[in-house]
Amino acid sequence: MSEYFSEASSADVVNARMGAQTDPRLRQIMHALVSHLHAFIKDVEPTTAEWEAAIDFLTKTGQLCSETRQEFILLSDVLGVSMLVDAINHRRPDGATENTVFGPFHVDGAPELAMGANISLDGKGESCLFEGRVLDLDGNPVEGAVVDVWSDNADGFYDVQQPGIQPQWNNRGVFRTGADGRYWFRGVKPVSYPIPDDGPVGQMLERVERHPWRPAHMHFLVHASGFESVTTHTFVEGDPYLESDAVFGVKKSLIAPFERTDGGDTSWRSQFDFILKPM
Repeated sequence: MSEYFSEASSADVVNARMGAQTDPRLRQIMHALVSHLHAFIKDVEPTTAEWEAAIDFLTKTGQLCSETRQEFILLSDVLGVSMLVDAINHRRPDGATENTVFGPFHVDGAPELAMGANISLDGKGESCLFEGRVLDLDGNPVEGAVVDVWSDNADGFYDVQQPGIQPQWNNRGVFRTGADGRYWFRGVKPVSYPIPDDGPVGQMLERVERHPWRPAHMHFLVHASGFESVTTHTFVEGDPYLESDAVFGVKKSLIAPFERTDGGDTSWRSQFDFILKPM
């Protein structure tokens, strides 16, 4: 005979309702979700008004989602959940380049460019040479590695955020390494920028006295045959938001030097090697 719902037995009663033919992995996930959620409610003991406010927050978060904005992903980001899921799914040996969040601004189909090309099409910002090597765990160069890069412009916006204002493919490009594993291209030194904070997630950040800023970074998606792909950023050394990134994306190993150059054709230079883990 099944047990009736009570405060003490709430999670067990709910989980017992799952059918015998439920997919085992789904059963595991739902059992844990219900158990942790009920434990959370028993821990904080929300008032009815507080629970209604929580439902209203989630409702407004969903209502703000569209083809061009995903407020729930933003919520996952600022709670550190996106980074935790990424970390669990991309555990790597010491020495291999670490992953970080993919972000919402990657665009498939960016043009493949000749090594050394300039990806800055709007002419704004401080010019920067990005260079380094793609290597395996033994330090050997990886030939044919595809290095897909993208960043914000000097105003802190990606081209897809400003259609008609920025040129298409501004600060984007794809490069392919040769036998020496080297990559190099010119762009602009990235700048810090705030995540969208005009919705419920931004209101939540304000209520808990958190800022919405991300430290300056260049995005890299590096993949090569026989190796695990790396989705990561290189962060500008010395940025004031490195220790308080709104989405928790910074890892110490991804902080890259940005050095002033004298007499070169760019104002800055940043060198970073990517170490790939074999499949």
